[in-house]
Amino acid sequence: MKAFIPILLAALCFEGLKAQCPEPNALQDAYGNKLCARMFEHSSFYNEESCKGQYIDVYPDDDYPIMTWTWNNRISSLVVSKLCSLTVWSKSKKEGYKKKFSAGIVHHLKDVQKGLFGDWNDSISGYYCTC
Repeated sequence: MKAFIPILLAALCFEGLKAQCPEPNALQDAYGNKLCARMFEHSSFYNEESCKGQYIDVYPDDDYPIMTWTWNNRISSLVVSKLCSLTVWSKSKKEGYKKKFSAGIVHHLKDVQKGLFGDWNDSISGYYCTC
């Protein structure tokens, strides 16, 4: 029995490391305010382990043509709230490639094509969100 408890605790801790993307119809900040989107720094090969690491909350009508240096080109997965849309650009000041995401979950931005040969993983440098 004594050997079982540490194994159980380790399993529970490992389970807590798994991330799960929030549902688009229930996207809120820590205070219960409605979010337009939430963007995450990591994704995973497995959908149920995506939306990991630090995240940035995006509120309705947020317009950031220049992302802070701490978030520039770091987004790997995202969730857009129901009845909202998130427009992103690959370069600052709303330049470069442009992509509009509607409500839903994008587990892997590496699977979203950008131009002929690129993808959107770690490529977002500006955004605008509306609901």
